[in-house]
Amino acid sequence: MPGRQAMPLGQIDLPVTFGDRSNYRTETLTFDIVGFPRTFHAILGEPCYAKFMAVPNYTYLMLKMLGPHGVITIGTSFQRAYDCEVECCGHASTVIASEELATLREEVVEEAPGAKRSFGSFKSVEQPKEVLLDPSNSEGKKVRIGTALSSE
Repeated sequence: MPGRQAMPLGQIDLPVTFGDRSNYRTETLTFDIVGFPRTFHAILGEPCYAKFMAVPNYTYLMLKMLGPHGVITIGTSFQRAYDCEVECCGHASTVIASEELATLREEVVEEAPGAKRSFGSFKSVEQPKEVLLDPSNSEGKKVRIGTALSSE
């Protein structure tokens, strides 16, 4: 999430495998654990590339590394990369919206009137009040407002 900062909560060592049954390679990588809600992501960067001696090609969305029986090639499509990016943006928007909603709920609870707290009361006035229909013209037509008006 752009503009957001997270501090690692800890670390975990996990085995990571690339390849298929005929040609695969497994190494143990250390991941930092971050408290992002709802989604699980793993960022494989320079430490991963160094441990697997992998070469990323960002133009073709390929990752190549040496396996026990030749080169292991991992790839994807531009459509799949785009779909993942859209899904990730949707998750980020949802997380930010839920945080904003929680903040708004706190503000509403703080501003809500209590049972004993009163902001004013309605008082009935026996005498009618005259109000100008056009406030910019002091000599204009007036209307009478009140609770005890005659039928005229």
